[in-house]
Amino acid sequence: MKQMTYSEALNCALREEMRRDERVMLLGQDIGVYGGVFSVTRGLLDEFGADRVMDTPISENGIVGAAIGMAMNGLRPVVEMMYTDFMTLALDSIANGAAVFPFAYGGQVKVPVVIRSQGGAGISAGPQHSKSLEAWTAHLPGIHTVMPSNPADAKGLLAAALRSEDPVVFVEHKLLYGVSGPVPEGEHIVPLGTAQVVRPGTDVTVLALSRMVSEALIAAERLAEESIDAEVVDVRSLRPLDVDTLARSASKTGRVVVAAESWVRYGPSAEIAAAVTEAAFTDLRAAVVRLGSLGVPYPASPGLEPAVLPDATAIQLAVEALIKE
Repeated sequence: MKQMTYSEALNCALREEMRRDERVMLLGQDIGVYGGVFSVTRGLLDEFGADRVMDTPISENGIVGAAIGMAMNGLRPVVEMMYTDFMTLALDSIANGAAVFPFAYGGQVKVPVVIRSQGGAGISAGPQHSKSLEAWTAHLPGIHTVMPSNPADAKGLLAAALRSEDPVVFVEHKLLYGVSGPVPEGEHIVPLGTAQVVRPGTDVTVLALSRMVSEALIAAERLAEESIDAEVVDVRSLRPLDVDTLARSASKTGRVVVAAESWVRYGPSAEIAAAVTEAAFTDLRAAVVRLGSLGVPYPASPGLEPAVLPDATAIQLAVEALIKE
């Protein structure tokens, strides 16, 4: 094991896979000379050259469209989408290209493209640079959508994504890039579509996504002081969704809180809640509770932004209320 930041773990995965497979290449804005807006691609241009680390024009749909064409012709492109908000500009290529071409061509082509995207709020970046839109791509059959919450999973899930024969949207959280943790050295693969119990418990289950995993763990420690034993499950993957692991935890505790940073209505928390309710209905003692951001555009003001976002305190209060039912 080696201590790495989330950003360093992603860089390590890219570097190792580019060394292993010469078909892996990177495309995006400011990923070469600058090394990426969050330094994930730092140093890769020097090692692999401009033919494999390509700075592109500001044209998200064009970048993704080009990457899809490369993937269909045998390459394994990785697109860095500078902020999830800008993925809206590439949804045509994602939804009408990457998601459907293998089906439309009767399995004669594959689209092994990875789209790395920086989502989430918390740095006062304003309403056009802070959204969590993972529900948009997770809704599409044919597209994997994953959300690592820690450095080890960042490396392992990205390596798995780079080896997948299917398109993968890889959602990183801005506030996690500087977070450090132990990361396995050498080859490390975390299979897509697998959730993980990160804290066992017996009284309530908290199903958490991305940055909310660390907030859920903080809440769980506070709840333990009240003799409430919370189990925390890192969902990790929205499509495929590991319903078996989520439902098994829900059945064990009988109470469930879903914690995601995205807006509650029509978001991933709604699908997770529905899937768990369907799979574990007879074991639930109360309705599943969903937590997320308030249904407003994200404020740029450092004073207002925290009031919009869920945190450990919100999770703690939700669990306390649920336990009393």
